[in-house]
Amino acid sequence: MAHDEPVLTARAGRTAHLTLNRPRALNALTHPMVRTIDEALAAWEGDDDVTAVVISGAGDRGLCAGGDIRVIHEDTRTGAGASPAFWRDEYRLNVRIARYPKPYVALMDGIVMGGGVGVSAHGSVRIVTERSAVAMPETAIGLVPDVGGTYLLSRAPGELGTHLALTGQTIGAADALLCGLADHFVPSDRLGDLRAALAGPEVREAADVREIARRYGTTAPEGRLDADREWIDACYTAGSVEEIIDRLRGSGEPAAKDAAETLLTRSPTALKATLVAVRRARRTATLEQVIDQEYRASCAALTFPDLQEGIRAQVIDKDRRPRWSPRELTEVTDADVARFSAPPPGGDLGLAP
Repeated sequence: MAHDEPVLTARAGRTAHLTLNRPRALNALTHPMVRTIDEALAAWEGDDDVTAVVISGAGDRGLCAGGDIRVIHEDTRTGAGASPAFWRDEYRLNVRIARYPKPYVALMDGIVMGGGVGVSAHGSVRIVTERSAVAMPETAIGLVPDVGGTYLLSRAPGELGTHLALTGQTIGAADALLCGLADHFVPSDRLGDLRAALAGPEVREAADVREIARRYGTTAPEGRLDADREWIDACYTAGSVEEIIDRLRGSGEPAAKDAAETLLTRSPTALKATLVAVRRARRTATLEQVIDQEYRASCAALTFPDLQEGIRAQVIDKDRRPRWSPRELTEVTDADVARFSAPPPGGDLGLAP
């Protein structure tokens, strides 16, 4: 395979490797990349010579910064309608990873955001390092967390997932472990040794892969969220985004006040839809059911102005000054929020039976 292709596949011993290969774009996912990954996983699933799969990112900046939102911006600008097809394949890939019958080892080194979480945190062996920067920052661009993000975050302890979903806060290794987004901490300078061990002759069955991951794992540097649990749980149990912000401002904790200020920069419509989505996901049994609902929410976001405006402000013009519509939380109606749960014009994703 040519080394300039956006996804590289390789074999080392009984381990197959996927490398996201767009380092200049922080390995952002495109539709062809999603298809390539899915096809490779499908082939390796039935290959008795493959015991495990490892996914990593090219370059030294991270695994994957998410979906290529410049493409989504162009789609919203032109009305080409390509985004739902991309999401259909991406979300099906996320479920394939979650249900993969062989160890799926995700090297979550560096930046792992949005769609990058989708191709890693659903895996069965998830490795973080001291360089890991994990986030679901969708509310900053007018989206609801997707790729199974509301499912994962809704299962985090207490209200930590609600906090992360609404603010889009970036977390490190220890907090990713605490929230159930990762399994092992391995220092980045040992990843090469880990990869070599996974390619070695001792890997004969799935248990060998998991044992190697445990062997290289160690204690992560201290995180932040565990110490913040008290105010996070107290504030984010509120019944609305407005009340959450009021509680954050009144808690007396500087970090809580910072969280409130962050929320006031996010899309008001996306915030309200996200709170509903995370709480519904907590009550929903399966990943497939949650992703079906996320697909509805993503398609609905295409019909609101905040998605195009949020991407413009963050990655096109980079002025970081989005002009949300509506501008205030009080102006977001129940009907607006309900649209994020309605079947899209092209039909549901239909992953759940």
